Amino acid sequence: MNTISGILIVDKPSGWTSHDVVKKTRNLLNVSKVGHTGTLDPMATGVLVLLIGKATKSACLFENDSKRYLAEVTFGWATDTYDFTGATTATGDPSKVNINHLKDAIKSFQGESEQIPPMFSAVKIGGKKLYQLARSGKTVIRKPRKINIKKIEPDLSGFPRITLDIECSKGTYIRTISHSLGEMIGCPAHLSALRRTASGKYTIEEAADFLTLIEAEDQSNLERLIYPVPNREIIG
Repeated sequence: MNTISGILIVDKPSGWTSHDVVKKTRNLLNVSKVGHTGTLDPMATGVLVLLIGKATKSACLFENDSKRYLAEVTFGWATDTYDFTGATTATGDPSKVNINHLKDAIKSFQGESEQIPPMFSAVKIGGKKLYQLARSGKTVIRKPRKINIKKIEPDLSGFPRITLDIECSKGTYIRTISHSLGEMIGCPAHLSALRRTASGKYTIEEAADFLTLIEAEDQSNLERLIYPVPNREIIG
């Protein structure tokens, strides 16, 4: 078993769960432990910070890292998952949207607020993940969580598809923001693409293309991309 440890920053491909990336990395490196510092939905791409070997002991130090995303929101229909993977639940006419009202609605998200996790999420209630309950047709009451949108900058040039550059606290559901925007302006909307561009201090510019790494199946090349966790960040 390999004893290498440290941090590996990868660009998660769409269609992969964060657990898929962890499992494949563990197998490729032949290490006993690999973890990540913040889940990305399967449909999302972008920065996934992996902790290798003994570096997993430092996971708690990344818990409160802020995140940054580029989110594409499409108006005209909403889905049960709040993103493009779900079944359509409502439709509307984007041509009737007042762009100034949309700008005001987007601006209103900035700052601290409370957000209710979507039913299609990994939040656990009563020992079961919400998405498991949702898939069985159940809806349960969820407690709101405090979030902080530090920045939200829109590009409305492609409406009815818009892009939001969002910097936010951990645990913020961008899918929920997309869905809520549709409700606020009277035209159903959903998250049609999501890319995490930063997690804490780690940015997409530092991330290695994960598909290229695994297709090469070159352990030594993968190891070269792992850098040590500073001593002050390792526990025990």
